[in-house]
Amino acid sequence: MIKNPSPLASPASAETSASDSPTNPKRRMQIITTISTFGGLLFGYDTGVINGALPFLKEDFGLTPFSESLVASSLVFGGAIGAAISGRLSDARGRRKIILLLSIIFILGTLGSTLAPNVEIMVLARFILGLAVGGASVTVPVYLAEMSPAHKRGQMVTRNELMIVSGQLLAFTCNAAIAHFFEGSHIWRWMLVIATLPAVVLWLGMLVMPESPRWLASKGRFGEMLRTLKEVRAEHQAHKEAKEVRQLAQEDAKAKEGSWEDLKTPWIRKIFLIGMGIAIVQQITGVNSIMYYGTQILKESGFDTQAALTANIANGVISVLATFLGIWLLGRVGRRPMLITGLIGTTTCLLLIGLVSLNMAPGTERAFIILALTVSFLAFQQGAISPVTWLMLSEIFPMRIRGLALGFTGGVLWLTTFLVGFFFLQLVAWFSISTTFFMFFAFGLLAIAFVVCYLPETKNKTLEAIEAEFKKA
Repeated sequence: MIKNPSPLASPASAETSASDSPTNPKRRMQIITTISTFGGLLFGYDTGVINGALPFLKEDFGLTPFSESLVASSLVFGGAIGAAISGRLSDARGRRKIILLLSIIFILGTLGSTLAPNVEIMVLARFILGLAVGGASVTVPVYLAEMSPAHKRGQMVTRNELMIVSGQLLAFTCNAAIAHFFEGSHIWRWMLVIATLPAVVLWLGMLVMPESPRWLASKGRFGEMLRTLKEVRAEHQAHKEAKEVRQLAQEDAKAKEGSWEDLKTPWIRKIFLIGMGIAIVQQITGVNSIMYYGTQILKESGFDTQAALTANIANGVISVLATFLGIWLLGRVGRRPMLITGLIGTTTCLLLIGLVSLNMAPGTERAFIILALTVSFLAFQQGAISPVTWLMLSEIFPMRIRGLALGFTGGVLWLTTFLVGFFFLQLVAWFSISTTFFMFFAFGLLAIAFVVCYLPETKNKTLEAIEAEFKKA
């Protein structure tokens, strides 16, 4: 592989070192998207599988509400650390190499949790698994954003969100099937171990994927950058984009490497704060109270365990269908109106869940109404809020601090997820399920206000153009 270590290398030398363009760059981009988003599939499966495994873990290990929350949320706490570390590492070592490393951690964490002999080892293994989940949550969207053309970036990046909800649906389906065909409290081990298969696919696939062209440019490797762009763009588009990327990379090369010192720059500090707000907004809707504890919520509403596991599949199905709709809308609707609409929808559903839980006695009627409301909630969440969140976090940060900034905001997102996941059952025990959902309703109102006041629009703009607009603001 030809390298050009100088950040000021001439365009001519870079183009001379590039290989010929492949015959079908569109197909190559589809393959890259499919393989890399197996990280999203693992994200979804590992966060969703605990939903159905917890009732059997509770029986096998004799879990209390506190230890049950600890098992569920240990992965999320690991996710916060994994997101923060992976962002910085991907800036230094490359997006592709970090995804390869994460695939190995996925395998080790899955095997550790599957074979755990007690709750202490389970919590540790789930924490290790969380490092991979959090790392994938920030690294895969950045990789896709930097590989995608501007007009396709929304659809490409949100394929990862589609794989996340597909992973959750796969987890819900496998949980219900295993619980139906097998008996015994140990069946949670079979639920967990399935995740090793997509982890192996991710590792094998990323071995033959290219590095992000924008990361290559940030390291002065312009020849490799152009070669990668010519794999996934038409010839003239590759040269045009390479020129723009090279120019910005050369400007960044004159400055020091991105660090926390950049927060002293007003426009960068503003982006950081917006990124943190976007991350918190996605989670204070309480989405993961449903993703992690959906089975328990449905059981409390009136279903038995097997019926709750089966009914929970509806949550997974609607999440996948809504994400398909969200991907289609992102090519036609701006980020701001999608996010505002999604927040209005989820906040309304939270209010209604609280009211139904407060005014109806547990039973079949209440159970089906709660199921309908959770399905509606997830339709708004997965069709609008989640796709826009991860897409915008991968778009808004300047190149030289993109990994650092996304890692930090991803850590904030996962920390918020941890707080929601850990305290949900505690809040229900301290107060009631209706009061808990009224709290999430109040948070939803604050989220709507933030988006209306501060969220920028990034649709159909190159990453370089987004950065230029923030500088001028």
